[in-house]
Order: sequence, then C-alpha cells, then structure tokens
Amino acid sequence: MTSEPSRQIHLDFHTSEQLPAIGGRFRKEHFQQALQLGRVNLINIFAKCHHGWSYYPTKVGLPHPHLACDLLGGEIEACHEIGVKCPIYYTMGWSANDAETHPEWCMRNPDGSIVGAWPADVKPDAAKPTFQWKCLCPTGEYHELMMAQTDEICRLYPVDGLWYDIYQAERLCYCERCRQGMRDTGVNVDCVAEVERYRAETIRRHAEDIKRLILGYHPEASVYFNGITTLGRPQNAQFRLFAVNTKNDLEDLPTTWGGYDKFPLRAKFFHKEGKPYVAMSGKFHTSWGEFGGFKDPEAIRYEAASMVAFGASCNFGDQLHPCGEMDLGTYANIGHAYDYVEQIEEYGIGAEPVASLGLWLAHSGAADEGTARMLMEEQIDFSVVGPEDDLTPFEAIIVPSRAGVLDGHQDKVKAYLAGGGKLLVLGEGALNAARDAVSIGIGATYAGPARYDMDYTLVGPELAANGLVTSPFLNYAAALRVTPTTATVLAQLREPYFSRTYGAYCGHQNTPYRLENAPHPAALRHGNVVWLAHAVDRLYYQHGAKAHRQLFANALALLHPRPMAAVAMPSSGRISLLHQPEHRRYVLHLLYASPLQRGRCLVIEDLPELRHVPVTLRLPEQVKALRLVPSGEHLPMVQDAGVLQTVVPDFSCHCAIVAEY
Repeated sequence: MTSEPSRQIHLDFHTSEQLPAIGGRFRKEHFQQALQLGRVNLINIFAKCHHGWSYYPTKVGLPHPHLACDLLGGEIEACHEIGVKCPIYYTMGWSANDAETHPEWCMRNPDGSIVGAWPADVKPDAAKPTFQWKCLCPTGEYHELMMAQTDEICRLYPVDGLWYDIYQAERLCYCERCRQGMRDTGVNVDCVAEVERYRAETIRRHAEDIKRLILGYHPEASVYFNGITTLGRPQNAQFRLFAVNTKNDLEDLPTTWGGYDKFPLRAKFFHKEGKPYVAMSGKFHTSWGEFGGFKDPEAIRYEAASMVAFGASCNFGDQLHPCGEMDLGTYANIGHAYDYVEQIEEYGIGAEPVASLGLWLAHSGAADEGTARMLMEEQIDFSVVGPEDDLTPFEAIIVPSRAGVLDGHQDKVKAYLAGGGKLLVLGEGALNAARDAVSIGIGATYAGPARYDMDYTLVGPELAANGLVTSPFLNYAAALRVTPTTATVLAQLREPYFSRTYGAYCGHQNTPYRLENAPHPAALRHGNVVWLAHAVDRLYYQHGAKAHRQLFANALALLHPRPMAAVAMPSSGRISLLHQPEHRRYVLHLLYASPLQRGRCLVIEDLPELRHVPVTLRLPEQVKALRLVPSGEHLPMVQDAGVLQTVVPDFSCHCAIVAEY
C-alpha cells in the first residue's frame, strides 16, 4: 500500500462577510515558518468555505468581498517552495451564500422544509447554535457550479489534490430535483430504503463526475469526499461510498466526538480498502472552528503516536485567523508531536495489521465499538473481517449483537467452523434478521425475547476466571431466551421477580433476582461456538461495567487462548501488531494514556511511565533480534516453540518493539 505524507494539517478557514481584510496579513515567509516549526509535509488549504466565499480571484464562484489577496495562490506557492503538498478544500454540503441565494438548491425534508434550516421567526440578534448550516443537494445547477469551479481551480493552479466536505448520505433529500429523479427511475418516495439507495447513488454520481474532471487535469492528484468514511453512518459501508476516494481520511475529534477508541476500529476497517488512510484529529480543546482553543501538546503527541501505531498518516486540524497569519504557538505544539512522529513513522504508516482474532463488523456503532473497547482494554489485538474476507487465517471470530449480521453468509461461516475455526457470538448476532430463529448453530432453539426489563448472570466454573464475581451480577438489559438442545450451559440466568413498573417496584432501581435459575441460560458452548445471551457489547458501550468485560474476555479465552501478541498493561493500555514483510519485521506498538472526563471533554494531560511490561509474541517466523523504537535499545528475549517473551523495561506514552526475522 502506498502512503500519504505523514505529518499533515487541515487548515480550516470559514470567514464571514462581516469580517474585514481577509488574508491581509498573509506573508509567504511567515506561513513557511509555521509549517517548518510544525514539521509539516502536507496541509489542506481553502478554495471555498462554509460561508460560500472563495479565497482566490474566481470568475465562477464568489470571492470573499473583503479578500485582500490571492490567498489560495499565495499558500500554494509558499508550500511548494519548501516541498509541502497542499490539497485544496472545497465545501459541498454547507455553503451559506449559495443556500440563501438559491433556496432551490437546498436539501428538503419530506414536508418541504429545508434540511438544517433555523426557525422562521428567529431574531437576527438571537444566539446561533454551533454547527448549524442549511444543507445543499449535489444535483442540478449546484452540481454544475461545483464542476465549473473545480475546472477553474484545476486550470489556474498546480493541484496536489482536492478535498470536498460535508457528504452526509444518511440525510435524505426530498427536493424537487430528487423527487423528479425518483419518479423517473421508479423509486417509491415513501419507502425509506429506496430513498436511501437513491440518495447514495446521487452522491456517488456527483463524486465520480468531479473525480473524473480532476484526474483529467492532474492524474496524480488525491481526491477525497469527507463524511463518507464515517462508520457510524451505515449507508457509507452499505453502498461503499468511500470507494470513490483515492485515499481515506478518518475524521475524529476524540475529545468531544466519542473518545479515543473510535479511530483504531476505523483504521482496521479502512486498511482493507488498500488505499492510503489518514487519521484526522484537531489541535482544538473541543471541536472544529474553535479560535484560541489548545489541546495539550502531550495529548497531541499521544494521538499522533496512536495514529502511526495503527498504520495511518497523521493530520491535525487548525483554524487560520481571518487575517491570514498563522499562529506559531499552535505549530510549536504540533511540532512537539510531529518531531516524535518523524522518529517512528517508518515503523507504522502503511504497514499491515495482523492478528489471529477477527471481529465481524456489524456496522452498528454501539455493538462494534463496544466490542472493540473491551478488546482494546484487555490488550487483545484483532482484525476487522466480513463476508468478503478469507476467514481461514483467524483462530477465532467475534460476531457482535446485530440480528441478521450472518444472513446469507451461513455457508461461509459453517465452512470456517468445519475447518477448525471458532466463533464467539453475542446476543442477537445468533438470530436472523426477522428475529424468529437462530441463523447459526449454537446448540439451542430460539424461545423468544426477554420476559423482563433486566436480569442477572450467574457464571459457572468455566467462566469464573480472572476475578469475575461468582454471585449473580446485574445486566442492564435482559437476555434472549433459548432452549438448549445439544449445547453445554456455561452460565445461568436469574430473572427478577417482576419488571419495574408503577404497579410493581422494589427500591430505587431494579428488582432483585429470584433464587432459582431461569429455564433459559446466559451462556452456552456448542463445539467451537460460544454464545452469550446478552448483548454484552452494547451493555459495555452504554454502561462500562467491568463484570461484562470480564465475562466477554473469559468466554473469548475458551476459544482464543493464544493470541499473536499478549501484553500486561492497565486497561488504558493499547496495543497494535503490524507486519512489514518488505523489511522482514513485525512491529508491536504499545500505547498508554488515561483520558480524563473534564466537563464535556476527554482530556489527556499526564503520561505516566509504565515499568517492567511483560510481552509475549507468537509469530510464524523465527525472530533474530528485538529492539525498542525510538530508543534503539536491544531487548533480551526467550524464544521457544514459536513463543517469544521479553520485558519492556519502561516507557511513557508510546514505544514499539521491532521483531526482526
């Protein structure tokens, strides 16, 4: 796989027409100074922003009314003089000037109202919410405007790439152009599934037209459409909208967008696409567009190290002041991180993730992310798999709790099991989409949904490892009911005396458990399949109870006792095993930081040192030497029968163990 430049910036520049002297203090030398201070080798710069204004002398679009210079052209010249690439940003979904002057270009709800519009009676001096823009539909005259302005940019400038923003396939459009298009193609406008498909096809056609135009002028340019790489929007994967991109940028602000465990899962998924992928975060304390907000430089270093550890190039967002002058304090902070990236990037970016455990992605945020969090907190590395993949390299595969996730793929899974593969199936992952029967053999028949609002698990001896409590422990949602036929029961279920209602309740919260076991179990084993009756992935995502993670880990250990990498760290530790066959080496990355919830933000400030960290590797090749990156220190090792053991004496934030063979 080729890779993108390793140390990138995304330079936001959304400027109101009420601001003066736009770009008036831009100086090429100062711009270059900032990039060199930050050790930057790529920066996304602006042609057109969310306000609808352009930052070069366009004859197709509308230049900002107070633009003081050809800001885009000056930035391109500044970058190219010092060997920095500079893809060009162009907004699609949000463009205030276009939305106001051409309301017919706006996306519409089924009732005809504009998607994203504010109340009609809002006063001009009322406080405006953040991230509130009217949404535009990439069809008709608006599509033609984008094509014409893209053509203009490609003719005027040496283009490294174009970066288009705000593609939201999950937001359906019922504007008159889309309604007419649906009528012409026989789409039932009252069927959400058909409208979803039409919306996806509309975005794909628009993006393919733009990509074809760009590559006709600049065949080596990158082309990227932002929003279609978000896994939390199922249409992106369902219709494979990201296939049009020449690279995949994975936008994620962990401080306020759901935490630090979203990115690794996305990285593992997008590695399979075979295209360069870039991890995007921000220098901001909260989110995009924050003037004067600073993330701690150590937090940026941790995030950058994590990006490299999971095979991605690094990108941090900044917001250029309307005057056009870069903030050197920002680039000193980013440079602190990128100095470290320069020391480790050759051991991560573009490398191949390897693991003997697969996670069958359900494209359900809570299920997928809940499973990934439990694995990462237990330092169990994994790869993302799906129906298109060869399953034979994996000792075990986890199926998350979405009904129908295996529908149509049962023969493939049965063949995998027949060849010695193993499955850990969670909750409804064992059911068909209709939720009326099991879709894979678990040694039991489906008896129906839960009878109560919650219940309790009582583990048997096979699951009572690693300190898991052997008393009944609470599940915040109740289990599916099955009747065992040929399976062995691993855990019993205790049901409450009744569900909590106004007519029957006990105490402050939940009803206590009955003293006898329910007729349907909490966990089963049937040959190479272990099934947990609860959606422990969703339970952990929502509630974070350690007992659920321990139950999951103990069940997995029955099927997957010998992972390729095993590291003993606290639950905030993360690992990533990469393979670089061209260099005849594996690289095991170790990360450690403890994000703290402060207000609405997750904050990393302290990077404590870990000492004497034991590591076990099970690799197919005979390892000749171990060394630490970035220190270069050689590590002693014991290697016997394919099992290699060593100890990392100490590290803070990040280190990598290079195993050369």
